[in-house]
Amino acid sequence: MSTSHATIADDTRAMLRDSLARYLADHYDFDQRRRLLDAAATQAPLWRGLGSELGVLGATLPESVGGMGGDFLDAMAILETLGASLAAEPYLSTVVIAGGVLARVGGDRAQALLAAIAAGEAVVAFAHDEPHTRFDATDLHTTVASHGAGWVLEGHKAVVQCGPWATQFLVSARSADTASANLLLVDPNARGLVRRDFRTLDAGWASELRFDRVELPGDAMLGVGGEAQPLIERALDEAALAVCAEAAGVLQRLITDTADYLKQRRQFGAPLASFQVLQHRLADMHIALAQARALAWAAAAQIDAQPIQRAAAVSSAKVMTGRACRTVGQGAVQLHGGMGMTDELAVGHYFRRATQIELSFGSTDQHLRRVDRLSGAA
Repeated sequence: MSTSHATIADDTRAMLRDSLARYLADHYDFDQRRRLLDAAATQAPLWRGLGSELGVLGATLPESVGGMGGDFLDAMAILETLGASLAAEPYLSTVVIAGGVLARVGGDRAQALLAAIAAGEAVVAFAHDEPHTRFDATDLHTTVASHGAGWVLEGHKAVVQCGPWATQFLVSARSADTASANLLLVDPNARGLVRRDFRTLDAGWASELRFDRVELPGDAMLGVGGEAQPLIERALDEAALAVCAEAAGVLQRLITDTADYLKQRRQFGAPLASFQVLQHRLADMHIALAQARALAWAAAAQIDAQPIQRAAAVSSAKVMTGRACRTVGQGAVQLHGGMGMTDELAVGHYFRRATQIELSFGSTDQHLRRVDRLSGAA
């Protein structure tokens, strides 16, 4: 029975990959992406189509909200496919991070928002990082305090991915009196919220948020106040693995484009691909990707393990992925020569995304230190 179930799951995952890849090829190739993002200061490109037309956004969400009830491995498959088209950011913040938190918290408001996400009607941006933090999930300076029947929020969040597209912000904050962690849903139009939008290294969109005594209703708090730390830690571990999956798609595209370039370019009457030293360099890139992808999927299979075991697996995968981003990204640019960093070629854009992934949700060095710390604790 278990073997049959695994086969069905694998078939469904393959169909998700194929249908999504075809949709992106038709609607979001490299040139289309540049045009759409240049004009996308207020709305995520293709979001409604991914929800209402394909049903991809609900693939891992509960069936009770119109989803398919898939698991985290399904999200990994989707992210790898999105990564190949540089289209993963709204899915990462909305479905993986916010969707995971909302499904665990439950309640009427969470259910309604999950249904809107599945339909492509909501984008939720995770506002967690602050200007002073260095991948410390407990280091929160943004505060929330009770205020009548509701709450009042004060603080500053930096680099909120997909911020300009958000219909809701999922904000982490510490209690002003107890310093315990909380998660709150904040309307982008709330009075006292100041948002500054900017383009990111990979040409995406992000925001800086300032909360100046933002008053929130009582149901803005997710779950029981002051008990959100495990939710935040789980969300950050899932996000780190999510960008590992995205990186696999990004790096595969870099390798494919580089191999094609070496076949087309000729020197001394022969294609560059025939030179043994370049073949060895390309082989190193393939090996780096294969190792990173295998470790990321192995870590994803432990996402429901005990927190320490989960954290060690996630950080190990993030270290390997970070190293692969450097090996493949730098190799692709160097083998293309100066053309590799131009805006006209896709390789430069994929390289910049790989560089950003290496630093997202903790750098390679930070995760390496985490692995060392957790090994000592074990």
